[in-house]
Amino acid sequence: MADTTGSSPAASCMDRLTSYVKTRKGFILTAEIVLCFIILICYATSTSGGYTAVAICEMVFTIIFFVVFMMELDKQFLVVNWIWSDFFRAVIGAALFIITSLICVIGGAGDGARIAGGVFGLIAGILFAYDAYTIYLELRSNRQHTAAPTDDRV
Repeated sequence: MADTTGSSPAASCMDRLTSYVKTRKGFILTAEIVLCFIILICYATSTSGGYTAVAICEMVFTIIFFVVFMMELDKQFLVVNWIWSDFFRAVIGAALFIITSLICVIGGAGDGARIAGGVFGLIAGILFAYDAYTIYLELRSNRQHTAAPTDDRV
């Protein structure tokens, strides 16, 4: 007979989701996903929809890292250095969003959806840069706490 007193895996996943979104990193990743989705909608409705690729790629990468950190898979799969990977994701996302958003805002005369996507893209670029900064602070604090051994014995 099945044990009905234990928690179901779906409830456990939902508990992890709600508790992770309440953390600083979870909130930042959630905001990045939402902004990428808004930017995707804005660029998709504009006359030049070629900028949607940046929003799609960054949203997919952010969702992957959100799931990895939420399910604590970064502690199980030690082959990948997740902190450095997340840092590069955030830096590249910030650079791409700022560049494409400036192009869209400057050259988007007459296309309101493109300008709106550019403005939201600038906000996303700032958020990705803030995420990269917080990851950098974490990397720097980890490096200072793990000093190399100074023992001369072999």
